[in-house]
Amino acid sequence: MSDGFSSTMTQHRTISLVFLWQLAASICYYAVFAATPFLRDEFGLTGTTVGIVVTVLTLGYAVFLLPLGALTDRYGEHRVLTTGLVGLAGGTLLVSLAGTYATLLGSVFVLGALYGTAMPGTNKAIFDTVPTGRQNLATGIKQVGVTAGSGVSAVLLTNVAAARSWETGFHVAGALAVAVALLFAVTYTPATTDRAMAFPDFRALLRNRPYRSLCLAGWFLGAALFTTVGYTILYLEASVGLSVAISGLVLAGLQVSGSVGRLLTGWLSDTLPGEPRRRIGAILTVQALGSSGLFVAVAFVDRRLTAIAAFVTLGFFVLGCTGVYYSCMATLVPTEKMGGATAGGQLALTSGALLAPPAFGFLGDAVGYRASWLLLAGLTAVAAVFVVRVVRTPAPNRAGSGETACCGSSSDD
Repeated sequence: MSDGFSSTMTQHRTISLVFLWQLAASICYYAVFAATPFLRDEFGLTGTTVGIVVTVLTLGYAVFLLPLGALTDRYGEHRVLTTGLVGLAGGTLLVSLAGTYATLLGSVFVLGALYGTAMPGTNKAIFDTVPTGRQNLATGIKQVGVTAGSGVSAVLLTNVAAARSWETGFHVAGALAVAVALLFAVTYTPATTDRAMAFPDFRALLRNRPYRSLCLAGWFLGAALFTTVGYTILYLEASVGLSVAISGLVLAGLQVSGSVGRLLTGWLSDTLPGEPRRRIGAILTVQALGSSGLFVAVAFVDRRLTAIAAFVTLGFFVLGCTGVYYSCMATLVPTEKMGGATAGGQLALTSGALLAPPAFGFLGDAVGYRASWLLLAGLTAVAAVFVVRVVRTPAPNRAGSGETACCGSSSDD
């Protein structure tokens, strides 16, 4: 009885620490998205060049995901996450000190690169510590740290900028990151210290056909997700007529509804009947199709209250899909490969955001934002097609595999 109670308390402490880490990291990373109106005014940017800032931030993230995922599998999440959060604090300082557009791009690249520690490390912490049957909800709770962090950064930046300056908002985010990094370093206990010293075999992961399809779906979902976060404030200010402060609150509401989506889909992934890959894939399909429909709605609404309602509802689907995306991934690869697999999956999500924000901004400048939102509707519809392929493709060869996080056993085929 005491061992069971101790194990439960350890799980709760791990989930709480990982959530707090993710919250602090996401405040730092998404501060750039929340600061887009201020960066536009500070550096004289257009819709397209704002998109380039988001792309360079995302590029830094994408370039370092696989190396950092490999380091997580090799050296453990404790050291990687602690170092990464301190680095993120430094990245926010660099952004606040940028004096030219070129140095701004360099600074956001560094910030994005250090955020690459997040998904591999936090997912490995969850799947190493939390038992099967609770992992999907735990992943959803952890992913709420992303949406909550983005929401906090939106409110923080817009309000601190009104009272002091946007740079001060980045300083506050960095100070919070340092405090959480110290707490995490002292109190987090890894599930095991016996780690393999080999780097992940990414070529073997790519031979896993359902995993490949899921990553392709992630490319389109990521394009829509990051573009939505990057342009919500700008769009609501320029096209709907809301103030920057109110637009920041709408972005925060978008993130809150995304958090609800992550929690609800995580709970459903654990509790609905049926084979895990099929039920989780079905939930992700609904998220993608719901996103597509709401992007169409956003494209055509122009009244303030209607637009606010459409954006908040959109968050439930497009921002609420990442937890179930990783839950689906956990049915495709063994637990011991989740660091590398998560890095690959997050690389797919992030790579989608390399082209979409500038394309969205260019369409908004040249044609109008209606075309931009319809572009995202099309991307998420394509994502749903690939998720269906994940469900329908034969399961990976079970031979020689270990226990997966969610579905008994599987391995690469």
